Amino acid sequence: MGKYFGTDGIRGVVNVELDAHLAFKVGRAVAYALSQQTKHRTKILIGKDTRISSDMLEAALVAGICSSGADVESLGVIPTPAVAHLTIKHKADAGIVISASHNPYEHNGIKIFAGSGYKLSDELEARIEEYIDHVDELPKATHDAIGRVLPLSIDPVEEYTDYLAETITGDLSGLRVAVDCANGASSATASVLFRKLKLDAAIRYYEPDGTNINAHCGSTHLEALQKMVKDGGYDVGVAFDGDADRCLIVDDKGEVLDGDRIMAVCAVELKRQNKLRGNAFVATILSNMGLHAYAKQHGISIECSNVGDRYVLEKMLDKGYILGGEQSGHVIFLEYATTGDGELTAIQFLKMLKDSGKRASEIAAEVVPWPQIMINVQVPTAMKYAISDRQEVQDAIEKEKQGLGEGRILVRPSGTEPLVRVMVEGKDKDSVYKAAEAVAGVIESIL
Repeated sequence: MGKYFGTDGIRGVVNVELDAHLAFKVGRAVAYALSQQTKHRTKILIGKDTRISSDMLEAALVAGICSSGADVESLGVIPTPAVAHLTIKHKADAGIVISASHNPYEHNGIKIFAGSGYKLSDELEARIEEYIDHVDELPKATHDAIGRVLPLSIDPVEEYTDYLAETITGDLSGLRVAVDCANGASSATASVLFRKLKLDAAIRYYEPDGTNINAHCGSTHLEALQKMVKDGGYDVGVAFDGDADRCLIVDDKGEVLDGDRIMAVCAVELKRQNKLRGNAFVATILSNMGLHAYAKQHGISIECSNVGDRYVLEKMLDKGYILGGEQSGHVIFLEYATTGDGELTAIQFLKMLKDSGKRASEIAAEVVPWPQIMINVQVPTAMKYAISDRQEVQDAIEKEKQGLGEGRILVRPSGTEPLVRVMVEGKDKDSVYKAAEAVAGVIESIL
């Protein structure tokens, strides 16, 4: 992890860790770094989510980019994976997303895709960080070399949703689905996409006001969607996060299918179609042991990466696999996308559900997760990367492991928030909760 870039771009509370001045410097640095690699005038696409701060940060980024001589085309409010897709399709040199994903509205972030649609390499991120710290030394464009804000030459919503609709055969008619857009970026695309697929979709939380993104809704707050599905007799519920790069499912009984279970059933379907390369997919070290048991039962292997969709993708590319993801709902279908895409995940699952003729709860019951709990402990960023190495924490982990049997305990820093996550998993629910609370308590006592 660098000085500015975490596992998912640059993040922070706006006007505390991330302000317009930093956004301007990032724009200048990114545009200059890209200009050193190209022999043409650099072009960058920018998309954003619905946070009140996104317009401010976009204006600062654009000013920085243009001052370094690159052109900008603004896509407006659009999901993160749409920016990656359109960057590739229209041969832009980079795509930038202004979003803090599932975080509350006061946070925001800057995520950058290379022209390939993949996140920037570690080497390029390091170079950009160096340029940020020496931004006043970078040359400024003058005269007609100054960058321009180009008029939007495409309809990003239509192009993106057309592409998603083409990833399945037929349509999704016959399904009744409750949809939670988290008052985020999918508010601009979900209704268009589902209408094209003839889906009977009841869409909620699609009226962003700048401060209600992820507020008691979306993939991190599923209670309202669970009630809506059960009370309304829907076949299934779908929830996105703020930038729509993740998706979680609620079955007809109101039970949540996390990214692990979504991947598991999709992997089996891909294998049935002889499309699962290597008969394997990528999950993370946090993936539930129930997922591993289900995959083994169906003759499928799982490769585990570190937590973070960039690490999942790295292993997918290294091994040649086409499916991978995280419990949080970041699922990558590499046949169609270079990054996690919540709406793509939703329609792939819904198509599989429709073709199966089963209820969502029947499919969910096929993957039996072990009891697992995650406790988030607030830890200052300066401390979070080292605290798991403290002897008191190591002693607590070893002590609690003894009561778990086949279970496990993982303590790891969040890549995007000032948190340390304590994950405990085992076959006995009570033992799992006891161990998690004990380890989290030791971490809290150190602060």
